[in-house]
Amino acid sequence: IEIVMVPAGGLLIGRTIATLGTLTLATSLAARQGPIPMAGHQICVQIWLAVSLLTDALALSGQALLATNYSQANYQQARKVIYSVLKIGLATGFPLAVFLFIGFEALSGLFTTDAEVLQIAWSGTLFVAGSQPVNAVAFVLDGLYYGVSDYEYAAVSMVVVGLISSAFLLVAAPLFSVGGVWTGLFLFMTLRVVAGFWRLGTKSGPWKMIYCDMEKGKG
Repeated sequence: IEIVMVPAGGLLIGRTIATLGTLTLATSLAARQGPIPMAGHQICVQIWLAVSLLTDALALSGQALLATNYSQANYQQARKVIYSVLKIGLATGFPLAVFLFIGFEALSGLFTTDAEVLQIAWSGTLFVAGSQPVNAVAFVLDGLYYGVSDYEYAAVSMVVVGLISSAFLLVAAPLFSVGGVWTGLFLFMTLRVVAGFWRLGTKSGPWKMIYCDMEKGKG
C-alpha cells in the first residue's frame, strides 16, 4: 500500500501545484491592473469557484461508483457510470450558467457597493456564467481520473495545461486587462476538458481495461 500511495500522493501534489500556480498567476496579473480591477476580478473568481465547486459532489459520486465497478472488473457498468456522470455534469452546468447570468449582479452586490468595482465585476458576467458547463465537466473528469487511479495522466496533463494557460495569461493580461485574465482562466478549464476527453478517446492506460471487452466484441 505504501509503494502505491507514495507515487500517487506525489503526482497529486504536482497536479495541485500546477492548478494553484495558474490561478495564482491569474490573480497576480489582475493585481497589476490596479486595486479596482483586482477587486472586481476577485469578486468574479470567488463566485466562479464557489458555484463551480458545487459539482464536486457529482465528481466524488462518480469517482466512488467508477472505482467500485473498476475494481470488480464490471467494465460494462463502469462505462455506464462514465457516460452518466458526464451527461449529468453537463446538464448541471447549463442551469448553473443560467442562474449566474441572471443573478450575478445581485450576488456581486453582496461583496461591495463601490460602483467602479461592481462595473468591473459585471463585465465578467459572461466568463463566470458561460464557463459553468465547462467547469462542471472538468470537475467530473477529475473524479473519473481518480476512480481508475489514472494519477499520472491527471498530473502530467494538468502541468501541460497549466503551462499553456500561463503562457496565454502572460500575453493576454497586459493587452486586455482583466478580460485577458478571465479568457486565460476559461482556456485553462477548457483545456482540462479537452485533455480528459482525449484520454477517454484513446482508451489508453487504465481506461484500456474498461473498453477491452468492447474491443473483443468487435473482433
